[in-house]
Amino acid sequence: MSGEQTVRGTVAEGFEAVREEFTAVVREERPDYSGQLSAYVHGRKVVDLWAGPDTDGDTLHGVYSSTKGAAHLVVALLVQDGTLDLDREVAHYWPEFAAAGKEAVTLRDLLAHRAGLVGADGGFTFEELADDRVIAERLAGQRPYWRPGAAFGYHAYVIGALTGEVVFRATGRTLQDLFEERVRAPYELDFHLGLPEEHEPRFRPVLPMDPTPEQRAELDSAPVPDVPGTLLSIAYNRNGAQPTDIETVPNSRLVRAKGPASVGGVASARGLAGMYAAAISGTAGRPPLLDADTAARFAQLHSVGHDLVAGAHRSYGLGFVNPALLYPFLGAGSFGHSGAGGSQAFADPRAGLAYGYTRRRFPFPGGAAEENARLVRVVHTAARAR
Repeated sequence: MSGEQTVRGTVAEGFEAVREEFTAVVREERPDYSGQLSAYVHGRKVVDLWAGPDTDGDTLHGVYSSTKGAAHLVVALLVQDGTLDLDREVAHYWPEFAAAGKEAVTLRDLLAHRAGLVGADGGFTFEELADDRVIAERLAGQRPYWRPGAAFGYHAYVIGALTGEVVFRATGRTLQDLFEERVRAPYELDFHLGLPEEHEPRFRPVLPMDPTPEQRAELDSAPVPDVPGTLLSIAYNRNGAQPTDIETVPNSRLVRAKGPASVGGVASARGLAGMYAAAISGTAGRPPLLDADTAARFAQLHSVGHDLVAGAHRSYGLGFVNPALLYPFLGAGSFGHSGAGGSQAFADPRAGLAYGYTRRRFPFPGGAAEENARLVRVVHTAARAR
């Protein structure tokens, strides 16, 4: 227990219950817990809380797959502009992609995790995984692991590189550069796809999972991505000479510097929530990034059912996940993305809500940390009462 921890920060009037629930979460965690919680309603910051040693509201964490939300916000903007067409074949923008039976794959297929291109035979080195252009070059000639469009499965480490290459071929700019220019800088967001060296002192390395004996037994009895040749192994890059340890990915300066668009983002909870607030409501005196039609198109469910990689029920929009699968009380049209290290971020346009959460220690069993269920509910309840 961490009863000596102090929750710091502020909440707006009407959100006092959020502080109480976050305080309860912190007290139930181990003594070294560090985490942040932030929320906006209709573009106004209403929750800004943090707790833990060597942590404040400006601390930066690796946010793993929450990065995919930032990447695909850029894609949504380019579709909104008319620069990209969801129903164009990927090979229209990127001719080399047509190899090995991929000529009919559309950008929509790619965004909906339906391309069957979850990894590469033989895996990637760590250096390759840090470089989206290298991943894309490797995958251009790779045969899909299922017939594109016939099924879907989570493209964990590669979807940002694939969609990012489409962005690069269409615009001549990297997805990371466009995120900086169109999203991060104008909306003053603490969310980086490529962390500048001067911000390194604010970053706190991910701490490894520390399961109880009971949790360890559960992990040991579950399917693991190390089984050679499985889709799970391929998708999580456990199939090569250098199997990737997911817990250490953001702790590499190479990853933080390059900001690979699937897993390499660095952010605070303020940055996560602020990005979704900018998307649906506008912040910093600026208008919303997305019009209502574009937000609805990208939130609309495209892949629902059995995920071939996860081996479980999943639902995906276009580049985003549907957070209502975890939190059924959220409004229709909600969209966002969680991260393996426990981060969670999403927008609920019907409530005008944008939510962001980070934590430093890798959670059991991975994915969006379990405490989010409690925190999202209390934040959402307060937002709906406004």
